[in-house]
Amino acid sequence: MSLALHSTVTGVLASIPSPPVSYIDLGAFRIHFYALCIIAGIIVAVLMTNHRLTKRGAERWVVIDIAILAVPLAIIGARIFHVLTHPNFYFGPDKNTWNPFQPGSVWAIWEGGIAIFGALIGGAVGAYLGCRWTGIRFWTFADALAPGLLLAQAMGRFGNWFNHELFGLPTDLPWGLEIESTNSAFPPGLPEGTLFHPTFLYEVIWNGIGVLVLLWLGRKVYFQWGRLFAVYLIWYSAGRIVWESIRIDPSEIILGLRSNVWAAIIGVVVGVVILIVQHRRHLGIEPSPYRPGRGRNVADADVESQDNTSDFVDVSEPPSDEIPAGASATSTAPTDA
Repeated sequence: MSLALHSTVTGVLASIPSPPVSYIDLGAFRIHFYALCIIAGIIVAVLMTNHRLTKRGAERWVVIDIAILAVPLAIIGARIFHVLTHPNFYFGPDKNTWNPFQPGSVWAIWEGGIAIFGALIGGAVGAYLGCRWTGIRFWTFADALAPGLLLAQAMGRFGNWFNHELFGLPTDLPWGLEIESTNSAFPPGLPEGTLFHPTFLYEVIWNGIGVLVLLWLGRKVYFQWGRLFAVYLIWYSAGRIVWESIRIDPSEIILGLRSNVWAAIIGVVVGVVILIVQHRRHLGIEPSPYRPGRGRNVADADVESQDNTSDFVDVSEPPSDEIPAGASATSTAPTDA
């Protein structure tokens, strides 16, 4: 880039300042903006999932029954994953590992320290239990959740911006992130005013594009039976491999890669496996968002379904002009996910 062009670009694009405050005090309570970003993301994900599930024929707000289990287990899983991948922060002779009333303990989640991949594992366990409880097919729920989950993750990344954390390598790009030199994460030896890659913004943009992709793919009949969620795993994890590779916050290194890079690689692999397995098992449209024998009669239910199954062809079984004895012309044999 020529000097003149660089000056022009720099004049148009300014560096990104870090927010001056990360919390507000309301009387005896301190409210962190990071927590507000996470809560807002959860609310948006629940609303989007509810809308998408009811369009498929599920009872309105059944997502709340599933979220009651999924959200707490996601938070627990997120904390456990963070602690296990940052053992030097919490374990040692001079650490308050198990004292819930001391800073630096494994219980002090209010100090920060949650991991998205741990949240996915814990949330998946909670969602599975919630789906068993409500009778919703697990893969139907996962597909309905995928766009909202990715949007929630994008919103949550703004919390890292408010906390002045998880930024990337130094950069001279005009959109570099400003970090105060007094920040404990500021690399020693670098001059004051050094800019850093705004990895939170990279992930926000990547996830935002991914939400649009998932909403578009979700209109295709093929992306049922968990295949849309598989695309979510691949999309998010592929981006995370890149952003995680340029972050400079402390992390366990395994075989030369950060622990979360390995987690993202596993995420891509799991997504590909789901696509392959579900392609072999199911090619037609899901007969119902409920497992066989669960839920109410969709034909009589007061739902907001806008799906028209006549637009699709169920190719999960070979076509046949013959109707078995004792069966009606409109009967179907739903396949459990």
